[in-house]
Amino acid sequence: MDVGTRLKDVRKQQGLSQRELAKRAGVTNSTISLIEQNRVSPSVSSLKKVLDGIPMSLQEFFTLDVPEQRQYFYCADEQPDLGHSNIALKVVGYNYPNRSLSVLHEIYPPGADTGEDMLVHEGQEGGVIIQGELELTVADETRVLVKGDGYFFDSNLPHRFRNPGVVDCVVVSANNPPSL
Repeated sequence: MDVGTRLKDVRKQQGLSQRELAKRAGVTNSTISLIEQNRVSPSVSSLKKVLDGIPMSLQEFFTLDVPEQRQYFYCADEQPDLGHSNIALKVVGYNYPNRSLSVLHEIYPPGADTGEDMLVHEGQEGGVIIQGELELTVADETRVLVKGDGYFFDSNLPHRFRNPGVVDCVVVSANNPPSL
């Protein structure tokens, strides 16, 4: 069972914000967020403490039938971060049923790089630079893109992203098949 998604579904079913549940449970808002993003796996005692804020027993949590709810809007704290190192790759719509693409809010700090090894995977991807500069290499071509510039390519071509600038590079992108 996906404890993070389950907690989020139960919290929403109860009409609680992350902040309200955190306050009731006596934990930080970031604790609830990290659990719901599956970035931390809570111990049984930690999960019980969080569930006491609903209130709900562990047994109810694991056996309650939570109806599927379609979600159309995603606040910043509801976008799990699939990034690594200091690169943020926040997924919009991660829990949308039968999702066939990923929409990402990407942030590359100055000097951030996806690594010396080129990325290669199935699908296609495209994006638009919102702020800063992004050096993109696709196959044997490299270009520095700036605000307003975009890209689109088949992801099975070797590619790499790097921020050569002095400010964060912000990108909004989409790819398929979906991440996460």
